[in-house]
Amino acid sequence: MTAVTPCSAARRRRLDPFGPLGFGGASLGNMFDAIDDQTADDTLSAAWASGVRHFDTAPVYGRGLGELRFGHFLRRQPRADYQVSTKVGRIVRASFTPSSSQVDTSQGPGAAETSIFTEALPFRVDVDYGYDAALRSVEGSMIRLGLDFLDIVYVHDLGSDHLGDEWRRHFTVAESGAFRALAELRDQGVIGAWGLGNNVLAPQILAMEHADPDILHISGRYTLLDQTALDDLLPRAHEAGIPVVIGGPYNSGILAGSHRYDYHAASPDLLAARDRISTLCAEFDVDIRSVALQFATAHPAVAMVMPGTKHPRFAAENAERMTDPIPEGLWSALASAGCISPESPIPQLV
Repeated sequence: MTAVTPCSAARRRRLDPFGPLGFGGASLGNMFDAIDDQTADDTLSAAWASGVRHFDTAPVYGRGLGELRFGHFLRRQPRADYQVSTKVGRIVRASFTPSSSQVDTSQGPGAAETSIFTEALPFRVDVDYGYDAALRSVEGSMIRLGLDFLDIVYVHDLGSDHLGDEWRRHFTVAESGAFRALAELRDQGVIGAWGLGNNVLAPQILAMEHADPDILHISGRYTLLDQTALDDLLPRAHEAGIPVVIGGPYNSGILAGSHRYDYHAASPDLLAARDRISTLCAEFDVDIRSVALQFATAHPAVAMVMPGTKHPRFAAENAERMTDPIPEGLWSALASAGCISPESPIPQLV
């Protein structure tokens, strides 16, 4: 394992001033459990007080609820002091409006992505990667957020995990649709950058071959339990100078005390793997959550890690975990035990 130095690519500098820790917003769309608006606002306030200045959301999070909550908070902050990202590929519609959806989210692929949100807003979410849909989605997000400029817009969940075997067809639609629309909006100064946001790797690798994304957001694929992004995505992005944002550093909570992995109940094997890591962390008197966050940020392609939470205390603790001292011996022990790849870069020791 080797220590790493920062990537100097011009595109990455867009994120550097805002620090290595962001806020992932699925939780504030009432993912799994509902919270009230005041708790959501208090959580964002705690994150802000801890120094977080990058906030990520999406229309699908609570069918618009997440964006409304982020907008309520962010509109009260100086606009130059933070970045906000949202996503396209899903259109939030009133239930009576005609649908041009290419996927029936109530029954087909994509249904699960709305079912995990509790007490969501009473709207429909349709999957659409077309040009006009992307423009409409950006407009809807701006209205819900109350902002006239979006720093980053990702093409959301364009992969087999949400779209099944049809994902390549949707990718083709996105190439001439959402990709083109977002590039035009970037060039017009309506948004700052565009990219892809996924839980699977193939669409992002394909996008680097067929398009020119400014940034990539990958969730759950570079963590203490899954380093598959290390094989191809991260080296390729680093070589191209494309910054990568790591979402889901706790793998839906399994690395933070829950029994969920990738939005589902974790298998016994995954729980056992988590427990082996926890035991090693305990031997070095280090919180596994600190190790998870710092591990994800150590690769030179990674610009930021974005854990999510719906509790003010945990928002503050995430910032503290980013600076917890971690003995070099723990990294070696994790590699020796086969918990992390020996090729994984480790954080710089201070």
